[in-house]
Order: sequence, then C-alpha cells, then structure tokens
Amino acid sequence: MAGLTGRISTTVKAKVNKLLERAEDPSETLDLAYQQQVEQLQNVKKGIADVVTSKKRLQLQESSRQQQLVKLDTQARQAMSAGKEDLARMALERKNVLQTELQSLHQEVAEMEAQQQKLTESEQTLRGKIEQFRTKKEVIKAQYSAAEAQVRISEAATGVGEQMADVGLAMQRAVDKTENMKARADAVSELEAAGTFEDFSTLGSGEDDIDRQLKQLSDSSAVDDEMAKLKAELGSGGAPAGAGELGSGGAPAAADAPAVANDAGGAKDDAAASAGDSGGAASEQQPEQSA
Repeated sequence: MAGLTGRISTTVKAKVNKLLERAEDPSETLDLAYQQQVEQLQNVKKGIADVVTSKKRLQLQESSRQQQLVKLDTQARQAMSAGKEDLARMALERKNVLQTELQSLHQEVAEMEAQQQKLTESEQTLRGKIEQFRTKKEVIKAQYSAAEAQVRISEAATGVGEQMADVGLAMQRAVDKTENMKARADAVSELEAAGTFEDFSTLGSGEDDIDRQLKQLSDSSAVDDEMAKLKAELGSGGAPAGAGELGSGGAPAAADAPAVANDAGGAKDDAAASAGDSGGAASEQQPEQSA
C-alpha cells in the first residue's frame, strides 16, 4: 500500500510539473522575481527607518538624562553650600543612577548606529544586485522574445506549428470534400443518363431513357416488318391487285403502279416508264372497244 501511494504521489507530481512547465512563461517568472527583490529592498529600507527611529528615541532619552544629571549636580552643589549634606547626598545618589542609565543609553545608541550602518550597507549591496538582475532580466526577456519569434517564423515556414498544422488539416479536409462532391456529381450524372433514377417532377408518362430506347426499337421493328411484308408481296406476284385490273383494261392500275413501285423501294424511273406504257395500252384498247 505504501508503494502504491508513493507511485501515485510521484505520478501526480510529474503531471503537475509538466503542466507547470507548459504554463510557465520565463518573462513573467523573471518579472515576478524582480518584484520580489524590490519588495525585499523595501523591507530593508523599512528596517533601516525603524532602527533610525529607535536610535533617535534613545538619543532623546540620553539628552534628557544628561540634562537631569546637570541639574542634580547643580542641586548637590547648592545643598552643600547651604550646609544640607543629606540633600546633597541624595542628589549625588540620583546623579550616580542617572550616570549609569546614561552609560547604558549611550551603549544602546552606539549599537543602533552600528545596526543602522550594517543595514545601510546591506541595502546598498541589495540595490546593486537588484539593478544587475533587472538589466540581466531585460536581456533574458529580449533573448527569449527573439527566440520565440524565430521559432514561430520557422514553424510557419516549415508548417510544423500547431496553427499551421490545423490550417493544413483544414485544407486537406476541404480538398477531400471537394473531390468527393465531384465524384458524387459525376456518379449522379452517369446514373441519370443511364435512366437509373426516375424523375417524379416531370408530368406525363414519366418514361426514362431505357423506355424511350425500347420504344424506338419497337417502332423500328414494326417498320422493318412492314417493309419485309411489302417486299414479300411484290416478290411473289409482281402486282397483286392493280395488275389484274390493268389486264382487264381498268384505268386505276396505271395510277397505282408508280405508288407501289415507290413503296417497294424499286427504281423510280422504271416504275414511271412501266406506268406510262400501261396507260398507253389502256388508251389504245378503249378506242377499239368503242368502235
């Protein structure tokens, strides 16, 4: 269980570290570090101000004790002049106490001055380091910006960047869709020409291309049958009905002979000549019968 917990902790730390590295911006990190150093410098300045304030307070107390000391010395002299030794002794005792306090205050003031000097030197050193860091920070930021711009330009030129990759994928998808639509349009046109699709929007019988071809084939077959029938009739007996009437002397045979010859596909000039000879024979027979 302990080993499993350790693995989970290590995995979580690795994931978080990776996310932080991806989200971290060196420029922002440097600016934050500079800001923290400036805050430290401000704290040092506040410390120096506090030390100086304490030193001034001790100096005021020292000055006050010095004045009291002078006053007690004067009072002791006056008491001795007046013959009051007890008052003079009391004044001298207080004077001794004030001298002890004054020495202690003088020592504390000296310590405060040393601390103030030390903090001042530290503040100057820190200020110089901060100035150096600020200069170095700006140089690093400029280098990072230049490197980042160079990377973006290189990625854009080579097409390996995320944005250019997305653009390339979008263009490829557009090309694929265009080719699919062209293929589909060609397929629909081919099927429509073949008569596979039935057009429900047209009014009438709704025949497709296959129906029309079959109908044309049927019509052509019927015409071919009629032509074969006529050829068979003409080939079997010459002139089937008009020829008998022509032999019997009827006049309509002369008029029907050219039409039969034309429908059978014979030579037009020969049919006309035959019709003319038949008409001449008929006209010669009629005068003979009338005589």
